[in-house]
Amino acid sequence: MRKLAECAGAGEGDESAEVLAERGDVCVLRVGDVVAKAHEPQASPEDLRPRMAVAAHPAYRGILLPPEGGRGPVPLAVGGRLASLWGYGAPVDPENPAAAPWEAAGALLARLHAAPAPAALPPMRGPGKAARALARMRAATPASAAHTHRAAAEAVERAWRTLPGWCRGESPPPRATAVCHGDFHLGQLVRHPAPHGPWLLIDVDDLGLGDPAWDLARPACWYATGLLAPAEWERFLGAYEATRHALAHRGNGIRSVREHAPAPRPGRDSAAGPDTWPGGDGDLWAYLDAPARALTVQTAALAVAKARTGARALDEAEQACIGACFRIASLGTPATARAATGPAAAPELPPRQGPYSGAAAQRPGAGEAGGPVERGSRQ
Repeated sequence: MRKLAECAGAGEGDESAEVLAERGDVCVLRVGDVVAKAHEPQASPEDLRPRMAVAAHPAYRGILLPPEGGRGPVPLAVGGRLASLWGYGAPVDPENPAAAPWEAAGALLARLHAAPAPAALPPMRGPGKAARALARMRAATPASAAHTHRAAAEAVERAWRTLPGWCRGESPPPRATAVCHGDFHLGQLVRHPAPHGPWLLIDVDDLGLGDPAWDLARPACWYATGLLAPAEWERFLGAYEATRHALAHRGNGIRSVREHAPAPRPGRDSAAGPDTWPGGDGDLWAYLDAPARALTVQTAALAVAKARTGARALDEAEQACIGACFRIASLGTPATARAATGPAAAPELPPRQGPYSGAAAQRPGAGEAGGPVERGSRQ
């Protein structure tokens, strides 16, 4: 911790370092206007260097927060680990979900997906993280006989088995030509310079070539499980569609698009239209269904793992994700679900409640279960 603070500019005896996030083997701390991140021990320079180079490239200015310190996109060795330096940005307030910047998030992702893709960029790591969440759940030893959560874990496993191989990290995605964030949620947005600068995306650890559906799938899974209100989902997707459409038709650079695009109703009166989504018949939910299921299962697996080791019951939002896994398992594979009948298996997004949701109340700010405003990201 001390070496990381020194890397961020803390002098001898300086106790001003503020820990912003500490999750497992990753630590993020702030010293003044500089944020230092110690990456996971298995992070390699070969993977991290090209990801940081993307964040530093002028083509991504106004989209990704660039590395700080004038050191260039080169990881720093800190205590045998890799570290990186970034400017401090003001994060989304998890206690004020009503102020969540859904339009900015949608527009930034659209601009990221439309940006030039470097050939040297590694694959996006999202599906691999989903597989690690399942492994964590399987390895979690219940701290109490009363909190084994066996039925919940079985539902997660059954839902996992319905997913295509690429969503489980077992094979390449069908489309892997766009730069994708790989771990998008609202905790990956900051205002820089703080506190009133424009919103930027942070955390390039999972950035890579992939299918844009993965970045859209986490908000889709929140919507589908009833954790995100339809209005917020439509604000996010409408901004994404409008920005994507503007980029495709203006052809004069990423920065020509307004940062906060208007939000028409997705799939109904948006400029992009429902027939522009890749694969199949261009249907939006047919495009997002498999990765949205995968991220639902990932969230549920982490919930079971934490509840087991914490000897506690599942909270309301976690129960909603487990309930979604029961329904996903009952639908079978995404292809089977698209061919099925009934409102729970309908391929189009329903007007009020998502296809994996049951009677769970919508909780747009449910950050602890991986909901829209996740805590402790910061970089």
